Amino acid sequence: MTKLKTSKDEIIYLLNKAIDKYKSETGQQIILNTNRKNYESLAILLSEISNQLPEMWEQWGTEKYPEPKYEKDQYVYPYRKYDITGGQIKDALSGIVSNPRPFLVDACYVYLYGVGRKAFEKNPLDENLVEKDSAPPAASEKNEVPQLQAVVDAIVLKSKKQRIFYLIALFVLVISCVALIALYFIREQQFNTIKKDLSILPYQPTQQEIDSLEGVWLCYTGSPQARSSDPNRYHLVVSNVLDVKYNKNGYFTFTRYGASFDHIGHMQFESPWLVSIHSYVRNSEDQIESPRHSLMRLDKEKQFIPVISASWNFDVGNKNNIIGIRELYIKQGKGGLITEVLNTRENVGCHCKIVQWDHGNDKKNFYLKNESLDSFSEQSIRELLNENSIILRVPQEGLIIKKDSLK
Repeated sequence: MTKLKTSKDEIIYLLNKAIDKYKSETGQQIILNTNRKNYESLAILLSEISNQLPEMWEQWGTEKYPEPKYEKDQYVYPYRKYDITGGQIKDALSGIVSNPRPFLVDACYVYLYGVGRKAFEKNPLDENLVEKDSAPPAASEKNEVPQLQAVVDAIVLKSKKQRIFYLIALFVLVISCVALIALYFIREQQFNTIKKDLSILPYQPTQQEIDSLEGVWLCYTGSPQARSSDPNRYHLVVSNVLDVKYNKNGYFTFTRYGASFDHIGHMQFESPWLVSIHSYVRNSEDQIESPRHSLMRLDKEKQFIPVISASWNFDVGNKNNIIGIRELYIKQGKGGLITEVLNTRENVGCHCKIVQWDHGNDKKNFYLKNESLDSFSEQSIRELLNENSIILRVPQEGLIIKKDSLK
């Protein structure tokens, strides 16, 4: 029994024969590329045949096609049930359709041979459509559509290159995401290790503690009393202003404005009402210069809060030495803005640094300079900041001037 070719081998041959016949009959050229519009005129011609299949199936010798469930004139091309589109012809020609529509196949047979596939199989009129066992394809069949095959090969190659590009891009993106996630977890683990080893933020302060520490502070320190380069150092104290702000991560940052230079640093609660203070001289190189460490027992019921600090005498050159010192913190209030007042007559007149605290409708100036402890009327301040409040790193007689030595 004669067996016809099937699937894409059959439809590719039929469509190429139909294109040749259409060109011969109409004189119109059909450009074989990926533009479906190029095949539309042939598709319309074949659709006129395919839409007659429900009536002519016996006469043409095809399988029986059911009548569509609408009036004949109800729809026009390309919306009828058995219409063939340019895109269907393009896809079938390119070989990407394994099971072409039966009415497309029968329309091609009727257009080329006047009979449908079923009748053609009983009496083959073209040997090229007959399946031959183990026989190599005919030369004419192999060379039937070289131009179309070249287009198809180019499309496949381009598609393959695009897939490779997208795969590489996806691979790079995935590797980048994995690397970023890994880096995040490594950094997180490192920070957790540092926090644990150095006991950073071991205690989260309450809102009451935050309110007590945050704000503007006036600080007195007696460090000039240990400055050997100053012969008038007896009972000298210097005032500083601290602007303390709470960081949402659980610690505080501050700027400490001094008479000659400023400090920057951070504070954190180590336990309830116990605060550690770390700072260093602010400079343009962002280097650690003259670091100082302090401990404060924060007691909001006291006006004057004494703080023990490991500090410096801030002497010149090699004479700059580490000292232990008691400082006095006095809370001024919260909020507002701290600015330094520069280049005014008042600066010249007081020979000091002027820092202004602007808090709403009120402004307050702080005059930062070395002052005589004996000029303070408050007895408790004089007792807290006298020469007994200083400890030298190496004991040295005569450096800290006492009242008896002035006689």
